[in-house]
Amino acid sequence: MGDVSADSITIEMLREACGTVRCSPLDVIDTPMIPWSQTTLPLNNPCNIHIKLENMQRTGSFKIRGVANQFARRLKGGHFVTMSAGNYGKAFAYACNHYGSKGKVVMPETAPISRSVLIQSLGVEVERAPTPHLMDVVNQSVQEDSMTFLHSFDDPDLVAGHASLGFEILEVVPYPDVVVVCCGGGGLLAGVAAAIRLSGCENTKIYGVEPEGACTMYKSFIEKKPVGMDAKSIASGLAPPFAGSLPYELCQKYVEKIVLVTDEEIKSAVSTLYKAGLVVEPSGTAAFAAVTNDKIPDINGKNVVVILSGGNIGKDELSNFPD
Repeated sequence: MGDVSADSITIEMLREACGTVRCSPLDVIDTPMIPWSQTTLPLNNPCNIHIKLENMQRTGSFKIRGVANQFARRLKGGHFVTMSAGNYGKAFAYACNHYGSKGKVVMPETAPISRSVLIQSLGVEVERAPTPHLMDVVNQSVQEDSMTFLHSFDDPDLVAGHASLGFEILEVVPYPDVVVVCCGGGGLLAGVAAAIRLSGCENTKIYGVEPEGACTMYKSFIEKKPVGMDAKSIASGLAPPFAGSLPYELCQKYVEKIVLVTDEEIKSAVSTLYKAGLVVEPSGTAAFAAVTNDKIPDINGKNVVVILSGGNIGKDELSNFPD
């Protein structure tokens, strides 16, 4: 990743990737974007909010976008390894299955067992490891088994694939005032932010949202370099061992601020969305939780877009959330 900088991510590159994603044999969906006012969700702020429903995406989250672009640029039938708490792993396994590739997903021990079982059901090997040692297992697989590493958040093809979501937002709301995006390793936030800002929306303020217990990008902004931490949060998909270097650079360039939400605010968001008929996993609710808990400044009267990034949550997990 060291030879790829934020300046090398151009609007032409992102548009080309968007075309690749839209024509992908993995059937990536142009997900609905609905006005908040047309739902039964409570709203305290007098603003025009649209919700982007990536929980309805193929494989249940936005991750299929980046995966579609990554696999389109790799040899078919390869042997790939990645690390993921679940959503990227599911999209990765789906792609491996389609392209006839062998795959292995290294998952943190904190990820729900149901995610491991689901990924294995798609024909991909799963190995669980402590979060600080995920990359050790990946590197071992690369060195000893000659696998090719596909990064789940720090890869230019992945980031460019995720940018397709940003272009879709602009087709519905051409000049949003505020866009709120969840942030784990930063791939989605970086791709969406780059697509929107490079499309000429220079005044759009883009906010990333992380859990307090897994705030690698927030800490990276403070340290002025990508850093890692022993991340712990109910939102396991937003708890990577470190912030991606390319996403960090892009976020520094295009993102207004990283804001934090608590696990309790995330739990409440899952329940609120479920009552309104929207099944969203904890990691997918972070942006929504930030808006409903007044963490995003100056949105009154503004055109705001909130991304619900994924809906991979089982009935067993939903029972742990308050009514």
